[in-house]
Amino acid sequence: MTLNVTVVGIGLVGEELVRCLREREFPCTWPPRIAATRTREEEVAGETMTVHETTEKVFEGADLVLFAGTEGASGASVQWRETAEAAGAVCIDNGKDFRMAGDVPLVVPEVNPEAVTPETRFIASPNCSTIQMVVALAPLREAAGIRRVVVATYQATSGTGRRGPKELADQTPRALESRADIPFDAGVFARPIAFNCVPEIGNFKDDDYTTEELKMVRETQKIFADPSLAVSATCVRVPTFDGHAEAVWVETERPLSAEEAREALRDAPGVLLIDEPTDDGRRTYPVPLDVDAGPGRDLTMVGRVRRDMSVDNGLALWCVAHNLRKGAALNVVQIAENLLARGILEA
Repeated sequence: MTLNVTVVGIGLVGEELVRCLREREFPCTWPPRIAATRTREEEVAGETMTVHETTEKVFEGADLVLFAGTEGASGASVQWRETAEAAGAVCIDNGKDFRMAGDVPLVVPEVNPEAVTPETRFIASPNCSTIQMVVALAPLREAAGIRRVVVATYQATSGTGRRGPKELADQTPRALESRADIPFDAGVFARPIAFNCVPEIGNFKDDDYTTEELKMVRETQKIFADPSLAVSATCVRVPTFDGHAEAVWVETERPLSAEEAREALRDAPGVLLIDEPTDDGRRTYPVPLDVDAGPGRDLTMVGRVRRDMSVDNGLALWCVAHNLRKGAALNVVQIAENLLARGILEA
């Protein structure tokens, strides 16, 4: 048997969702039903598919609904959650609208799959930058507990949708001619992105933190079920196309050496440790270009693991992940796979 799957939204994440379903041979009727703002034929993940207008009909008979559309009051899951649940579907939402809702589990399968119960009908997937960080933190937390986390992110332009990489590509030749005056669209990034770093992702909110930074704080606390966990984030958009990187400083509750941390990470689900000595006295480490191919495409790659000399029980590390795959579409599909493995969904 196969599941009837409806994918709502066909931007960068929606298209990647379809690609992940196919590549991982998820047991669904093919092609999945795809819904967006209007009916049309469109190439999706290399196949020509029918995209349906989002109405009540696209949820009829659906076993699983994957939301990847716009967010906010007019967003896909806000408008259609009740309809999808009433149709009998289990829903997984990639967007932000229900992540902090008390009745909605916020899930990264390698970290807190137990947050989903057989009664759960709606599940949220965290923010891209949160996902890769908690995957890297989880084995350290299990080994020695975590008291405090400080993170600086280096986030790719695709994190803002199709317009982000286009803005980078359009600006680059102009910036090569003159960096004094680079035309830019303030509706995409607040400053020019070519050969630049912009420490503003989202809107400025409480205490001058941006919404992206506050997501990392609150989502990490919810995923670890620890509202007392101290988290501070600075989120920066950088001129790369795909692949978010993060520098993370961790204060553990109990001593944990760098080598012990590496061993915990080496054996952790969803983690690829790239941190080995080289013949010329350096060490290996991951970079955003590594997400384009190879084993790092679907994993959180971790390197530069070392002692933080500024604090007792301190560690520092560097992690990289594909923001459209593990940071979004892949995590959603992995949640669905976990539901199948636990018998909460049945194909």
